[in-house]
Amino acid sequence: MSSATLPLDQDVWRPKYNPWLIAVVVAMAAFMEVLDTSIANVALPYMAGSLGASNDQSTWVLTSYLVSNAIILPISGWLAGALGRKRFFMGCLIVFTVSSLLCGLAPSLGALLFFRVLQGAGGGGLQPMAQAILADTFPPQQRGLAFALYGITAIMAPTIGPTLGGWITFNYSWRWIFFINIPVGLATWLLVRRFVEDPPYLSKLKSAGVKLDYIGIALLTLGIGALQILLDKGQEDDWFGSRFITTLVIVATVCLISLVVWEWFQKAPIIDVHMFSSFNFASANLMMFMLGVMLFSSLVLMPQFLQTLLGYTSELAGFALSAGGLVLLIEMPIMGKLTTKFQARYLIAFGWFALSVAMYYSTKRIDLLISFNAATLLRIAQVIGLGFLFVPITLAAYVGIPANKNNAVAGIVNFMRNMGSSVGTSMVTTLIARRSQLHQARLVEYTRPGNPNFQNSVNGLVTRLAHSGVSVPDAHIHAYARIYQEVQAQAGSLAYIDTFMVLAVGSAIMFFLAFALRKNDPGGGQVVLE
Repeated sequence: MSSATLPLDQDVWRPKYNPWLIAVVVAMAAFMEVLDTSIANVALPYMAGSLGASNDQSTWVLTSYLVSNAIILPISGWLAGALGRKRFFMGCLIVFTVSSLLCGLAPSLGALLFFRVLQGAGGGGLQPMAQAILADTFPPQQRGLAFALYGITAIMAPTIGPTLGGWITFNYSWRWIFFINIPVGLATWLLVRRFVEDPPYLSKLKSAGVKLDYIGIALLTLGIGALQILLDKGQEDDWFGSRFITTLVIVATVCLISLVVWEWFQKAPIIDVHMFSSFNFASANLMMFMLGVMLFSSLVLMPQFLQTLLGYTSELAGFALSAGGLVLLIEMPIMGKLTTKFQARYLIAFGWFALSVAMYYSTKRIDLLISFNAATLLRIAQVIGLGFLFVPITLAAYVGIPANKNNAVAGIVNFMRNMGSSVGTSMVTTLIARRSQLHQARLVEYTRPGNPNFQNSVNGLVTRLAHSGVSVPDAHIHAYARIYQEVQAQAGSLAYIDTFMVLAVGSAIMFFLAFALRKNDPGGGQVVLE
């Protein structure tokens, strides 16, 4: 087997200002946008009450943002080429900041949903452009450290979002979860205007002109919009038991398949699907998708388990998760340094292995008697593997890709992670609901009057209740009610165990796929061709 090294075009151009100053500036924008994907979750009941809407209607505040965000993400590379990356990035910041102000001032639910669509569209370009700017600003051998800073924003923001949103809503008003974006957005816009610049190759792309692909944009909008809505509303509407969800499945399938076929034959596609013909690029995107699944699945599972089955408040559940966030905060810079010493694929393999072990360990530790300290340690175990994945997978996606594709790579990689988060959230919600029903049906078999153990439990409860002053008829009612609640709790606990096992198996599969990724040269910042 022969190998050669190819220098990347990014080595020719360097920005005028300190790369780390630029990195902090663009990371601020990315953090602000990612935070908004989760900060509004806990404020929905307050929004509904304030705007005279039902709780079901208020969930569209989340869905509308995710839909418009998901549509912009994959075409952000194309938009950056058409408008200029710096101009596009600054435009996204303005749209996001102004729409945040309008969201906070919204007088009705309809107005809030419209402004959230605008906010999601503006935010959709911030993540991928921040990553693309980092890819061009730093030489390849330092990208790992730069992506580690970006990874802190991408992983930390959704972790602290619900806790911060709950604190702001409880102490001030739900409107302030939008108002806090305004000073950050304005400051970031001014800093981007001052310090960020486009590399020469982007000027050449822009001067070449870009043809507007109306059909591609229409197929993308319909396909991704339908997919995002069905993922968000599927469990709520009983999936294929709902004609609405079934229609969305058909629309999403037809439009997305048609989009791939259409874009394949376009000279200037809005999404360069030809990049997926590279096994390495396709594998890296699959892993980023799975990372989104794992990250958001665990973010949903742990607090939901602690709140619904153990009676934790949202604040206390947030504290249980916060230790994991601190571990990631420490781990990310270390991981950035490790990428300069070890091949990305080996770090990725270790990350998936650690995550698989942690998810399997969760199936052994999750029960109704778990303590706060044990839950905190369990969350720390779950995030250790995540810290080994984000930066190396991002690096692996760029292996063998020319510099003029950096914007497209960033848009697609971030899109895959975001879609993974939607799929992961929908998947675990459905698994918990369905597996709880299954386990409850099985456990009820042991609560029949003919079962002596069940009858002894009922009699024991009746006796204790009667001794505490409850009448015998009422004591029987309360005894049966308490046993039923215990059955529900046990069924729910078993459902969480099943779900963690699914995540463990998925991580194990990714572990083996990691070894199929192409080599990179950690120290020299060059692509190794095998």
